[in-house]
Amino acid sequence: MPSSEVLAAGVVVTRRGRQVLLIHRPRYDDWSFPKGKLDPGEHPTAAAVREVEEETGLHVRLGPPLPGQDYAVAGGRRKHVDYWVGRVVGSDDVSGWRATDEVDQVRWVPWDDAAALLTHDHDRVTLARAAAVRKKTRALLVLRHGDAFPRREWERDDRLRPLAERGTLQAQALVPVLAAYDVTTVATSSSARCVGTVEPYAATTGFGLEAHDVLSEEDATPEAVAGVVEELLARDSGVVVCTHRPVLPLVLGALGVEEQRLAPGDALVVHHRKGRVVATEVQRPL
Repeated sequence: MPSSEVLAAGVVVTRRGRQVLLIHRPRYDDWSFPKGKLDPGEHPTAAAVREVEEETGLHVRLGPPLPGQDYAVAGGRRKHVDYWVGRVVGSDDVSGWRATDEVDQVRWVPWDDAAALLTHDHDRVTLARAAAVRKKTRALLVLRHGDAFPRREWERDDRLRPLAERGTLQAQALVPVLAAYDVTTVATSSSARCVGTVEPYAATTGFGLEAHDVLSEEDATPEAVAGVVEELLARDSGVVVCTHRPVLPLVLGALGVEEQRLAPGDALVVHHRKGRVVATEVQRPL
């Protein structure tokens, strides 16, 4: 990716009643979706959630991903914007929004009227693509634990093998990514390297860890893993399931998702609605 490219992230925020959230920027006199540039080192998912809150006062969780936007900006540079559909967490009332220099109007707009109000063609394309996935979904993140201390150098019970230094960094980097999907259920293999991968998120948010022996390499069976996944999938919450590379096919099989090659610390985000998978995406924190 060229270093001169401007990287940004945004959200097409929807709510019941076929409405979508739009903002007006006085500097450009345009109507668009809330979005903004990534801060240095910031993950796109975290930037998307942050920008919505800064520009509208609303906290959102990310839903299915949308195709990104690529277009020219001032100075001959290119801009790439990653987009997701999103839903508000908590109140979606914007009547108390106070105008700023960047955004002077925030408005819930009927879906059928939004295309006419949007200023830019690329936003109208994004709106059309969001139509198919605008309904409420939940995310279940299938997470491969971070880089671990080398197995060949570990002489004790393998369940106790910890994360390596890079794995610890990956675990810290996962915190804003999991938060962007409003993860409130943290399920993990009981092995130390899996617990260590999600522990920073649990400690930051206060959500408890649910450690399952059946998600470990030693105890996983297709029936046991399927039982855990089925129960987690039924919850009306964002969920992360941290496990091991050999167990991943069992988890993905229980979800009815094609096997994915995940590197240590990677998460496959499975967006589902009423038990049906709507979309998937892979997030890499580092």
